[in-house]
Amino acid sequence: MKRLRDPDNGCPWDVAQTFATIAPYTVEEAYEVADTIERGAYDELPDELGDLLFQVVFYAQMAAEEDWFDFADVVETICEKMRRRHPHVFADSGEQPDWEGHKRAEREQAGNSGVLAGIPTALPALTRAYKLGKRAASVGFDWPSLPGVRAKLAEETQELDAALQAGIKRDIEAEIGDVFFALTNLCRHVGVDPEQALRGCNRRFEGRFTGVEQSVAASELSWEQHTLDVLETYWQQAKQAEKFS
Repeated sequence: MKRLRDPDNGCPWDVAQTFATIAPYTVEEAYEVADTIERGAYDELPDELGDLLFQVVFYAQMAAEEDWFDFADVVETICEKMRRRHPHVFADSGEQPDWEGHKRAEREQAGNSGVLAGIPTALPALTRAYKLGKRAASVGFDWPSLPGVRAKLAEETQELDAALQAGIKRDIEAEIGDVFFALTNLCRHVGVDPEQALRGCNRRFEGRFTGVEQSVAASELSWEQHTLDVLETYWQQAKQAEKFS
């Protein structure tokens, strides 16, 4: 990485990068790791993890050039954090695990005393909603059981219906957001990651729609020549075939 960043003999693209320009690639590489795991393509995982590690090395090199920190500092920082947050393992103190408690103490020490402080705004919206709900629940701001969460989702859906009937776009957008947030709380209560659930839905949609495309092609008719009812029949056929694949 140091050679790639060398101003005289390095790669012009690597030399031109900054923390801000690399950040989107880091997000992309993290998603590619997640996608590889979800597909069970573990033979591809070393390559994807290497790409993700490369991002860390890239940041560390840019920081070293500014005399901020280097790769060794990154490693030591995470090691120290793991030791601090796991005193029951490393300190032989008999203290019970309290990951959230340790993180809360760290936020307070850094001056971020708010319950919701420190949840990155750059997270995907569904993931951030999930984390906001989880953080609020850590201080008791939560439904005690699943029926309450489900009732809240029904309430938000009714409010969305009312907004749709009124036809005011600003209110419709707000109510759709409330439905999404209620769904993330439902996910949290049943132990489902909302991003993973939606990615799974996307994969199923792609697979089924590909089946519809194949049926349209086999019919030798154009899309325009198919009624919605016929396309729905193709969809159901693709959905049924999925169960036996």
